[in-house]
Amino acid sequence: MNWKNKNVLLTGAGGFIGSHLAERLVYLGANLKAFVRYNSRNDCGQLEYLPDNIRSKFTIIAGDLRDPDAIRKVVKDTDIIFHLGSLIAIPYSYVHPMEVIDTNIVGTTNILMAAKDNEVEKIIHTSTSEVYGTARYVPIDEKHPLQGQSPYSASKIGADMIAYSFYTSFELPVAIIRPFNTYGPRQSTRAVIPTIITQALTKKVIQLGSLHPTRDLTFIADTIEGFIKIAEKEKSIGEVINIGSGFEISIGDLAEKIVRLTQSKITIKIDKKRIRPKDSEVERLLADATKARKMLSWQPEVNLDSGLKKTIKWISDHIDDYKVGMYTI
Repeated sequence: MNWKNKNVLLTGAGGFIGSHLAERLVYLGANLKAFVRYNSRNDCGQLEYLPDNIRSKFTIIAGDLRDPDAIRKVVKDTDIIFHLGSLIAIPYSYVHPMEVIDTNIVGTTNILMAAKDNEVEKIIHTSTSEVYGTARYVPIDEKHPLQGQSPYSASKIGADMIAYSFYTSFELPVAIIRPFNTYGPRQSTRAVIPTIITQALTKKVIQLGSLHPTRDLTFIADTIEGFIKIAEKEKSIGEVINIGSGFEISIGDLAEKIVRLTQSKITIKIDKKRIRPKDSEVERLLADATKARKMLSWQPEVNLDSGLKKTIKWISDHIDDYKVGMYTI
């Protein structure tokens, strides 16, 4: 694919993954529109960390995914859509489920309707490994049952099904990427790895929720490569594709590894308010990315230790930007 001839819309551009994907698309030469959620501070989220020579090469458009008029306008004259925009915080979905459902399901439907009306070439819809819930078998392939164990995961299941229905009902060229837990520079303490690192660098105690659940962790550069390959491969249309490392580690073991890498002398303690409701906790995630390897020739290149070192370095350099120890829902 010649990206220099493509008009690309990226929703959720101000997020962690979105900001890295925006950067990559600029390097590829795409004509990029970055859609971010409006706020009166003119804050573009993690895009703020991009250097001026990168930010000057794409257009930032503020709005709300739930506004169909705004979406119709931004989708006009677009060739490819990367739809990452959603509310992703699981604890927040316990507090405000309606907002999460409205944004993730209605927002996705608005994108799909506008894409259909404008005959967009391809839509890459972003799912999440959370839709699988606690693994019934491992490794988890794309045929694993979907389990809405939180309002967030239920909303993403709904959005995924609506995206797929537009493929089957209207022949809309939709591909669904399903990343497992992504980490790396610029991630907020909404996620567990920055939560551990920031406390390991500055505190005497690391406060976490449950330590026993396992996660499949993928470095951000590898996840971004998955997005690009799915966009470039025509045969990904109509498919759901896992992007994950195929390696699992418990939160407790992950914390101990980060403590060693930061050379910290610190105690790990459980903070009860950070623990998910019992039946909502996803106990185990371990990806089967066979389809990605065969269909996309994709595989992770960055191992966990190397990725954590890169992430620790970035967070250490930006530690003043973090509210260390504060529980971010």
